[in-house]
Amino acid sequence: MNAPDKLARLDRPDAADLGRFAELAWDERLLPELRDYIAVPAKSPMFEADWVAHGNIEQVVQRAATWVEARKVPGLTLEVVRLHDAAGKPRTPVIFFEVAATRAQNTQTVLIYGHLDKQPEFEGWRSDLGPWQPVLKDGLLYGRGGADDGYAIYSAISAIEALKAQGAEHPRIVGLIETSEESGSPDLPAYLDALGTRLGDVSLVVCLDSGAGNYDQLWLTTSLRGNVTGSLRVEILTEGIHSGDASGLVPSSFRILRHVLDRLEDSTTGRLLPAHLHCVIPADRVAQARATAAILGDEVTKRYPWSCGLDGALSLPTTSDNTEALLNRTWRPTLSVTGVDGFPPIGSAGNVLRPYSAFKLSLRLPPLVDGPSAALELKRLLEDNAPYNARVTFVPDGRAGAEGATGWNAPSLAPWLDQALNAASQAHWGAPLGYIGQGGTIPLMNMLEKGFPAAQMMVCGVLGPKSNAHGPNEFLHVPYAKRLTAAVAGVIAAHP
Repeated sequence: MNAPDKLARLDRPDAADLGRFAELAWDERLLPELRDYIAVPAKSPMFEADWVAHGNIEQVVQRAATWVEARKVPGLTLEVVRLHDAAGKPRTPVIFFEVAATRAQNTQTVLIYGHLDKQPEFEGWRSDLGPWQPVLKDGLLYGRGGADDGYAIYSAISAIEALKAQGAEHPRIVGLIETSEESGSPDLPAYLDALGTRLGDVSLVVCLDSGAGNYDQLWLTTSLRGNVTGSLRVEILTEGIHSGDASGLVPSSFRILRHVLDRLEDSTTGRLLPAHLHCVIPADRVAQARATAAILGDEVTKRYPWSCGLDGALSLPTTSDNTEALLNRTWRPTLSVTGVDGFPPIGSAGNVLRPYSAFKLSLRLPPLVDGPSAALELKRLLEDNAPYNARVTFVPDGRAGAEGATGWNAPSLAPWLDQALNAASQAHWGAPLGYIGQGGTIPLMNMLEKGFPAAQMMVCGVLGPKSNAHGPNEFLHVPYAKRLTAAVAGVIAAHP
């Protein structure tokens, strides 16, 4: 091989070699480490208020940092960054790592993002599975957090190692691994401020916390919804009283709560009523949804665990139009009740008119709707002019002044990134790149777009059909994760 050919190969690492490296890395190093990670109940602070004392977040952070440093990647430095809020309370820690560019004149930076905190256990796990019980079966690694998003730091380091193994050129790379994402990333803005100059000139963001339309090709996330969560509480009495004595005179706190929610949602259709919660869906996103619906077909709706009929054969989703179904879950606001309080279990429920009812609300917002403004408007809408002069309170989650997360609409792809993503999908899956919006929220993406408006975004992940993040039987699709690791390496190498 002559010198020019050798240099060309360094600029364009062999995709098959990247794939083989990722395969071995997962089998020999990542899977054992992820099993240990899953076993730790590192619940996000929203679900474990005394997270500092319990030490679970600290455990997964220290273990991940130790694993990365033990890899001895050339040019890599790592720091666990710790900040405190204005009251001196510890913020959740962040892992920050940096890998120097292979060419000194390359001043641009690739930022890789993931998180290590987890959702709570939830109910309904299969008898042979559990949230903190790692089980590998038929290529699926079951357990809480493996796919959302514990694999990210390990996959990112393995992608960098794959490039190093081929002697491939790459730009400067930094990693930002947080531990409050499942709580809405309340601590992340402070870390972005503190690390601002160390992030450098970010020209590409690789976010590994998203999903896939299927497991047959690489999927690029084109949008994310925002989110407002909080507790809605209706109080009408100071204590419970005999329902036969008071019902008909004292209004039910649950009926008042339903009445208040009727201001927000049409209970017949599920459509949210306030106009400010909606936005115009861009034409290119509608066209992409139509193309994705053609690829996925009825799998758009059959991927969910419907209770009535196998794979939704007898169940009725909100729409039978697959394009509209995709837009409903990515570009339209929705309301979910994710928790209740004030209700005794059925087995111990007496004939008592309860003093209060409380719901935990999760309001998903279209990508172009401002989260903090929506939180303020929601509080006003629900609390003003309470029926029967009941005590109605809505308390949004998050730190004061930072309630509500804004969604994100991806910038147009630069030609080099479009080409690199399609090449990676063809090389590792044998199929073209897919484009899909996601209904979840990654607060970082909106923050980074504001801070680095010229940066390109590769937002992807392993959360495909039935992977069920946040719910029971969550799994990581290992074959897909291996291919994604190799794909990330190839895209970083293609950075101009």
